[in-house]
Amino acid sequence: MHEPVMSFDHVSKHYRGGTVAVEDFHLDIADGEFVSIVGPSGCGKSTLLKLIMGLEPLTGGRIEYRAQARKESAMTGMVFQQPLLLPWNTVLDNVLVPSTLQGRAQRRRDEGRARELLDMLGLTDFAGSHPYELSGGMQQRVGIARALLHDPRILLMDEPFGALDAMTRDQLTLDLLEIWERDRKTVVFITHSISEAVLLSDRVVVMTPRPGRVGDVVDITLPRPRTLDVVSTAAFGEYTRRIRSVLDNAEVVTAP
Repeated sequence: MHEPVMSFDHVSKHYRGGTVAVEDFHLDIADGEFVSIVGPSGCGKSTLLKLIMGLEPLTGGRIEYRAQARKESAMTGMVFQQPLLLPWNTVLDNVLVPSTLQGRAQRRRDEGRARELLDMLGLTDFAGSHPYELSGGMQQRVGIARALLHDPRILLMDEPFGALDAMTRDQLTLDLLEIWERDRKTVVFITHSISEAVLLSDRVVVMTPRPGRVGDVVDITLPRPRTLDVVSTAAFGEYTRRIRSVLDNAEVVTAP
């Protein structure tokens, strides 16, 4: 594995009231690596992303970043379970929200980048539309564009396709693969879907039930670039069976 861009060094997170969300979580993530994290609800997957973003304080351990990554002005970008778009803003304005918060001058500087992202995600014709005029998949594309606006080194994604229908989910998965192939950002992707994790990832981290720990790490060596055709291969099936076995042994139920 290449030099880690981010390392979890025995990270723990305890909440008031005695809930232990994450305990002794240890993992190195390489620069440009696509890592998916799967596990049961309540095992601390989303908590890990909050710890990376600094939205929650650590109880124990530490999260370390490569020095170069720490110096970047936009080290992380976040794509949420729901796109969280402002209904009164146009699509373009929603993408530019991070820049608008920094002032008019920054917004003007970033508008070209925002339009490039909309074009890349097939949303050029909808730049002046409002969220209620878009499908769920299109709204999530706007959320992805917003997260990519400042070209973050690390992209965090918290079950971004979980609320979408199967066909839309497949298309956005392919879109994400294309974006990753082009830019090779470091991606930490939270999902309940084993097949989605295998299709996207270099490695799949399987978490134990709460308190969340690393139960297994599965290296995915399927050739890239990948398409949906790989889902029908024997190798793909073997990866999904292995991950399912780890989860079943922990008495976990997840999506197929």
